[in-house]
Amino acid sequence: MRPSETSAQVAARFGVAEDSVALAWDAELIDLHIDTFIPPRLWAYDVFAEHDGGPLGRHFFGHLDLPRMARGGLSAAMWSITTNIARRRAGRWRHLVANVGRMQALVAASEGWLAFARTASEYRAVRARGAHAVLLSVQGGNALDGGAVTALPDGLLTRVTLVHLTDSALGATSSPLRVPGRATGLTDAGRAQVEALNAARVFVDLAHIHPDGFWQALDVHDPHLPPIVTHTGVDGVHRHWRNLDDGQIRAIADRGGVVGVMIHAGFLGGDKSLAQVIRHMDHVVRVGGEDAVALGTDYDGAIRPPKAMGSGDAGYLRLVHGLREAGWPEGRIRKALGLNFLRSFEALRP
Repeated sequence: MRPSETSAQVAARFGVAEDSVALAWDAELIDLHIDTFIPPRLWAYDVFAEHDGGPLGRHFFGHLDLPRMARGGLSAAMWSITTNIARRRAGRWRHLVANVGRMQALVAASEGWLAFARTASEYRAVRARGAHAVLLSVQGGNALDGGAVTALPDGLLTRVTLVHLTDSALGATSSPLRVPGRATGLTDAGRAQVEALNAARVFVDLAHIHPDGFWQALDVHDPHLPPIVTHTGVDGVHRHWRNLDDGQIRAIADRGGVVGVMIHAGFLGGDKSLAQVIRHMDHVVRVGGEDAVALGTDYDGAIRPPKAMGSGDAGYLRLVHGLREAGWPEGRIRKALGLNFLRSFEALRP
C-alpha cells in the first residue's frame, strides 16, 4: 500500500526530510490504537477515499483514511471497536458481534488494501504483499459480558481494553466519570476476564483502568505473557488521571510489554505540541528502556491532536522526522514505531 507521490513530493508537502519519509515507509509502523471504525458507524465516512479532516477540521474525528495511511507509511494498526456504554449487557454483545461482521465486510471490500493479522506470522505475510494489517481490538471489555472471547469468529480478536471511560462490571476506570464511593479495583468478573484473555492469547490492554485495577490485573495476569498499554501519556511529563506513573511503566516493561504513547493534547500537557509527544516517548525510554516504547495515537477517537499531527499522514511522518531531529538513533525509532510491539506480539501469538 504505497501512495502515488514520490518520497520527495511527500517530504515537500509536509516540510520534512526525504530521509524521514523513507524511514517511515520502510519501517514497521504500527499504531496500537486507532478509532477509524467510528466515523463510518456515525455517518457516511468513506475510509477508502481521502478526506481533508472531519466535520470539525482536525478535532475529534476524520484523522485517517486509507490513502493517508499509505502516505504516512502506516503498515498496521489495532482497529478498535469501542463499546457503547449506554447499551445493556445483551445488547453490548449483540452489537459487538454485528460490528465484527461490519469490520469483516470493510476488509473484504478493500480489494486487498486491508487484511486481518491474527498472529505475528500473519502480520509478516500481510506486510510482504503490501497490504495494511488490521489487528482487531475491543475497547471496553464489558462488551464480552454476554459472550466468550472464543465465540468471536476466526480468532480475529487480538486485544481487549478491559475498562474504558466509565466503571463497568469488570472494574473501575481512571476517568473522573468513575462512580463516587465505588471500589476502585477489578471485580471477580474482571479477574476472570483477564484469565480468559490469557487463555485465548488475546492482549490485555490496561489503558484507561484505575491504578488499583491495573495492579490487580497484573496480579492475575499470566507472568509469561506480555500485557500492554496501547494509548496513554505519562505522569513523568504531565501528571494527569489518564497517564501512567513510573511504576506502571516499569511493570509493563518488566513483563515484556509495551507502552503506546497517545497524541491527545489534553493528556500531553505542556505546549501540547509534537515535541511534547516526543517528551512522553523519551520518558518511557528513560523509565522502561527503549524496548518498552510504542505508539498508540488514538486517531479518530474524539481527540484533539497537536496541530502538526492533525492529519494522520502528516502526524506519522512528522513524528519520525521529529524523533530524528531529537537525536534518536534509527534503531530506536524503528523499535518505537513497531518492532517493540512485534516482539510482544510474537511472544503472545507467533
